[in-house]
Amino acid sequence: MHRDTAVQEAALRSGWSHRHRDVSGGWLRPTVFGAVDGLVTNASLIAGVGGGGGTTHAIVLTGLAGLVAGAFSMGTGEYISVTNQNELVHAEVAVERRMHEQFPEAERAELAETFRGYGADPQVAAQMAEAVSRDPVMALRLHTRDELGLDPDDLPSALLAGLASLSAFSVGALLPLLPYLVGFPNLVAALAIAAVALVVGGMVVGRLTGRPLLRAGVRQLLLGGVAVAVTFVVGHLIGAVPS
Repeated sequence: MHRDTAVQEAALRSGWSHRHRDVSGGWLRPTVFGAVDGLVTNASLIAGVGGGGGTTHAIVLTGLAGLVAGAFSMGTGEYISVTNQNELVHAEVAVERRMHEQFPEAERAELAETFRGYGADPQVAAQMAEAVSRDPVMALRLHTRDELGLDPDDLPSALLAGLASLSAFSVGALLPLLPYLVGFPNLVAALAIAAVALVVGGMVVGRLTGRPLLRAGVRQLLLGGVAVAVTFVVGHLIGAVPS
């Protein structure tokens, strides 16, 4: 058995693992951002209209309009953003491909310099660059990874990001509306649901990212609470002004 294989198998028995969460699919950021944005936006809208003395009908209408408009705005914006980013990456990859075709020796020298930066001695770095350059696809992939900091063959899906953002915003925006939709029009209940959702959402994100759960939940509650409180005060002040 090869020594490296034996070392790896021994490490595996001791708990060594290279299994990681999927961080390249482009779903986590728009999902988290969409859910928090929907929750905070609609909780703030409800608090503002409720604080201003709005009727139950006005609160429900405002909340539903905010849900639909915000969901499509978030989904469309996320889709366009990721699409533009991917198009920019492909354009830069095309530039790199053209440089490989026109200046192969310069690109091979640049690749050798990259390997020297990783710690290889000049002779070994030159041999590695020569070996890699025999495969133009691999050479291009290594160059783009090093210069652009990403893998052009593993870009996030614009459609997935857009749908994740739209769906998450809708769910987040729906939560503070639930008391009004089920026949219990109570602003305190709506804000209590929003507060619990903010804490739970923050803890879920903390679990995914390995951060302390309570700290992540409280942080999200405080940030969302500021937005809701400010909107409530603004709504109350405007509602108190005689027409």
